[in-house]
Amino acid sequence: MTAHFDLRNDRSAPIGYFVHHQGRGHAERCAALVQALPRSRPVTIFCARDDIFPALPPNARVERVPSLFEPTGEERHADWVATPETLHCAPLGWPGIRTAMGRIAGWFAEADPALMICDVSAEVAQLARICSVPHVKVLQHGLRDDSGHRAAYDGAAGLLVPCDARLAQPDWTPAMRAKSCFAGGLGVTMAQPDRDAARARLGVPGDARLIVVQSGGGGTGFASAPIAVGARAVPEATWITIGTVARDWHATEPANLRHDGWVENAADYLAAADLVVASTGNTTCHQILAAGRPWLAVPEWRYFDEQVEKARALDAAGVATWRPHMPSSAQAWRHALDIATATHDPVRQDSMLRPDAARHAAIWIESLCARLREGTPHAVTIHGD
Repeated sequence: MTAHFDLRNDRSAPIGYFVHHQGRGHAERCAALVQALPRSRPVTIFCARDDIFPALPPNARVERVPSLFEPTGEERHADWVATPETLHCAPLGWPGIRTAMGRIAGWFAEADPALMICDVSAEVAQLARICSVPHVKVLQHGLRDDSGHRAAYDGAAGLLVPCDARLAQPDWTPAMRAKSCFAGGLGVTMAQPDRDAARARLGVPGDARLIVVQSGGGGTGFASAPIAVGARAVPEATWITIGTVARDWHATEPANLRHDGWVENAADYLAAADLVVASTGNTTCHQILAAGRPWLAVPEWRYFDEQVEKARALDAAGVATWRPHMPSSAQAWRHALDIATATHDPVRQDSMLRPDAARHAAIWIESLCARLREGTPHAVTIHGD
């Protein structure tokens, strides 16, 4: 049976939320935003995984759908048919994609939602628009001026941007910015561990210089060889890596380098560090900004050069020093680390974060829902529940 809501005065119409399951940032900011929404607002989260989310409130549920890009072996490939420029990941003959999109479209018809939030998929965003459901598109960094992304952005009722406005890319148009909600720090814990206590937990002496190398969870991580070159270039420092490290057979690793792998207490490492070398995934970025440490930002490979453009923006805003790849010699390492230290501005780093980012985004979402109910293009004041 199809639900029908009076969108002119009903604040209990459901919201849909598509969450990409690569990395953790998408799920973490989803959980933070959903926690800040009114408990009267039902939220259905569509995701290929249900085990990546922090605690969700009782008004939210996760509906697992097949992955939109991982084959199962049941595909009937027809790659000789060209993909139109308005789409990115839309191969023919994939039953998983058909099932996922069918479930989402079926939910649109049954639930009569107030809004669909897409984090992230240009195809799901366009599906919402085709199904006459207003959508909010999460806007990420990267070279996304192609027809597919622009169709998703142009057709969106609003854009949710999980960073400070000073990190906006130059190519984000005035029209895009006008309908954007900037929420720097959304989904990231601002509270930081005590430095000395963190060092004690990690077994690092209080007077040691500590350089932490952090890679994100959405890719293959950094290679070990350049990190070994860095550790040899700065032998007086202790070097610790966290996250995935791709081991190079030719890496000659010195004794001052240790690999701790994937950890659940990354905040301890950042609090203990004197300097951080890290990739530029959204969660990683905001963790480092919250810690207020000198930062050499080195992007990992991502689609559409997402991390490259994020690194450029961080450098331009004066909150990190970026390099397009790991330094490849001892002198290059020392030079990059010296610049990162000399240009460090912890006050500016802290200003990139909103302690109320989730509440700010939730009030914006509710205001947008009210505008859509009332059929007005003008802002509607909403007071948080």
